[in-house]
Amino acid sequence: MPANYARFLTGRDRSIQANRQLGFALAFVAGAINAGGFLAVRQYTSHVTGMVSSLADNLALGEFALVVDAAVGVLAFLFGAMTCALLVNFARRRRMASEYALPLMLEAALILLFGLMGARLATFEGLLLPFTIVLLCFVMGLQNALVTKLSGGVVRTTHLTGTVTDLGIELGRLLYWNRDRDAPRFVRADRDRIVVLAGLLAAFLAGAITGAFGFKLAGYVSTVPLAIVLVLLAVVPVVDDLRRAARAHGG
Repeated sequence: MPANYARFLTGRDRSIQANRQLGFALAFVAGAINAGGFLAVRQYTSHVTGMVSSLADNLALGEFALVVDAAVGVLAFLFGAMTCALLVNFARRRRMASEYALPLMLEAALILLFGLMGARLATFEGLLLPFTIVLLCFVMGLQNALVTKLSGGVVRTTHLTGTVTDLGIELGRLLYWNRDRDAPRFVRADRDRIVVLAGLLAAFLAGAITGAFGFKLAGYVSTVPLAIVLVLLAVVPVVDDLRRAARAHGG
C-alpha cells in the first residue's frame, strides 16, 4: 500500500473521503470477524444488544453459566471502547501521527493472536469459549469506538442496525412523491449518504461471507490475512512517529 494513501486513510488529519474508505475496509474486517467468530464459538461478538438480551433470557431460565458469558462479552466490548479512547487521547495529547493508527495496530495484534492460538485453544473446550468471547468482543468494541471517534459518529462498522435504519429512511425519502416542488417541506433524499450506507452494508456482507467460508475452509488461521490488512492500513503513521522520535532523540 502506498505510504501517502496509508497516511490519507489512518493519519491524524481526517477527511470525509478518508473516513468513508476506511469505514468500508473496517466494515469488511468486522463482518469477517463476526461471522468467523460465530463458527468458532456459536456466538456473535459485535451485537451488544443481543448479548444483553441473552443475559436476561438466560437469567430467567437459570442458565447462569451463559449469563456470565454474556456479561463478560458486554464488559469486553466496553473495555475495548475504553482502551480505544485511552490510546487516541494519549496520542492526541502528544500530537502523534498515529492517533488513530495505534488502536488499529492493537486490533491487528489481537486478531493475529486469535488466528495463531485459536486452533491450539480449540483442544481445550473450557478455554476456547471465554478466550474467544473476551478477545473478539474487545476487538469489536475497540474498532467501533475508533470509527466513531474519527468520523464524529457518522460511520459505524461493527453492527448494521443503525446503518440499515438510516438507509431505509433515505430510500423512503428517495421514493417519496413530492406533488408540489415549491412546498416549504420538500422531501429530498441524500443520495451521497445512500451510497455510503449501502457501501458499508455491502462491505460488511462481503466480509461476513469471506470470514464464514474462510473459517470453514482454513479454520482460525483464516483471520491472519485480516490482521495483515490492518497492519498495512496503520503502519505508516506509526513509522512516522518512530522516525520523528528518533530525530528528536538524535538531535
